[in-house]
Amino acid sequence: MKKILFYSAAVLLLVSGCTKETQNKVSRSIQNWTGTNGVLDIYMGEKLVQRFINIDKLSTAVSTQGDVSRDYRYGYGYLDKNFNYKVDEGEKKLYFEVSNYSTPYVFYENPEK
Repeated sequence: MKKILFYSAAVLLLVSGCTKETQNKVSRSIQNWTGTNGVLDIYMGEKLVQRFINIDKLSTAVSTQGDVSRDYRYGYGYLDKNFNYKVDEGEKKLYFEVSNYSTPYVFYENPEK
């Protein structure tokens, strides 16, 4: 119990001395570790054409030469073929990429869980 209190106090002191941006980065990394149960809906016009579920995080690609962000996001999720927010038999986990400019999409937390 004393170890937990010591580590908690150390983390609190460390975070309190950081800038707001650093605190936000720490918060995002903790959220990435715990997962967000995200949903990614992809549209064509007004019609929903694909849905990925159980996404832990949606990442922005970064160039291999420096810290320049690429124009797409990527992640891993289950392709929800019947749009029911559940992983059914035959729905597999896939890698996906979506363009920041030409792919109309919405990323949100699964309302069914």
